[in-house]
Amino acid sequence: MRINHESVIPVPVDQVFTWHERPGAMQRLLPPWQPVTAIKQAQSLEDGVSELGLPAGLRWEAPHVAQRYVPQRLFVDEMTIEGPLRGAAKSLSWRHEHHFDPLGDEHCLVRDVVETNLPAVQVHRMLTYRHRQLAEDLAAHRSAAANGMKPQTIAVTGSHGLVGTALCAFLESGGHRMIRLVRRGPQGKDERSWDPQNSSTEALAGCDAVIHLAGASIAGRFNDKHRKNIARSRIEPTRKLAAAAAQAGVKVFVSASAIGIYGAQAGESPLDESAAEGDDFLAQVVQQWEQAAREPAAGQMRRVQVRTGLVQSPKGGTLKMLKPLYQLGLGGRMGDGLQWQSWIGLDDLVDIYHRALWDEQLSGAVNAAAPHPVRNSKYSATLAAVLRRPEILPVPALGPELLLGKQGSELLAMASQRVAPSKLLDRGHRFRSAHLEDALRHCLGRQ
Repeated sequence: MRINHESVIPVPVDQVFTWHERPGAMQRLLPPWQPVTAIKQAQSLEDGVSELGLPAGLRWEAPHVAQRYVPQRLFVDEMTIEGPLRGAAKSLSWRHEHHFDPLGDEHCLVRDVVETNLPAVQVHRMLTYRHRQLAEDLAAHRSAAANGMKPQTIAVTGSHGLVGTALCAFLESGGHRMIRLVRRGPQGKDERSWDPQNSSTEALAGCDAVIHLAGASIAGRFNDKHRKNIARSRIEPTRKLAAAAAQAGVKVFVSASAIGIYGAQAGESPLDESAAEGDDFLAQVVQQWEQAAREPAAGQMRRVQVRTGLVQSPKGGTLKMLKPLYQLGLGGRMGDGLQWQSWIGLDDLVDIYHRALWDEQLSGAVNAAAPHPVRNSKYSATLAAVLRRPEILPVPALGPELLLGKQGSELLAMASQRVAPSKLLDRGHRFRSAHLEDALRHCLGRQ
């Protein structure tokens, strides 16, 4: 079966082709709903080999066909399956032609021609996702370049988490050099050792910017050990890394934060960055976390604290947990469903971190939430509709308490915050997915 998919990208053909050659491009194009991981991207589109991880220990090796390669116009890859269960997958076939045709000086026709025996609907969903990702990523990088951003060296903590993986791939495919700060020994030229309790300027040598994402997960039962781990992994490591960055001459320090700073029960009014802070456990931790990111106050380093909402991706967070339940028809609202849920698409969150690097007018706390928060009942109904499943089993408030404890249920599952991204909107920021249904359809492949 031969499948064709094409779209016009308002970017010169040489820039589109170059984007595909850079590290991170393959990761950016992998649909998040598929059980596939990027192991290795081909170093050459002419004759390199890419590797993808599949379930059951299988590996998808995609060697590029040198005889078909045309610089700036065409590359071709084919599939071979390796691994202990490869015999069961021998019947699969895959040949993918990537065509790039110039349309004048400022546009490119991107054409994918796939020959495969996989179901056509799955292939079309994948290609639709890839083309939107490509267009949106290129638009973000061109906007940054138009505002003066040049290639940078950027150090990142938490680079292997949900946000860090997407962000590093996005920045690398945009031509930036990433330095991944890791707590083990470095395993490549893009890694440097980092001790969260004793940050050194050596780890940040030559870096223009630092993005600090590391911190223990807040999911879990809120016992004493969990609460201490949440605070310990955030406050002092952030203070010490910010101090080291300032001493190393880093120009901008962008650190993760959370909308939990407004308190779990923040009322009905929209919350911009000047809204009152809450007084529950998470609100107090986030306040200290942000204060740590602002210390020491001396120096010229610009600082941005990204107050993140509920990140939408089937690879992690609440959506990863909810998707299987809703697919089985077991989903429903939490309690009365009146809680405000301030969500953000993963790629929109990546764009916000990107903007924090180049927009010199952006500083301090920034609400990273989509401009249209929804109540929990609306979130539940939208997810069920996107997955084409009924929404018939509301979850009583007691349910989250059994998993998270009383405090965990109040701070996480039943939290209500109606957050407004006022600073971003005032700066004219464009969201890829301003509305929940569009965000879910894109990341779940249900366009």
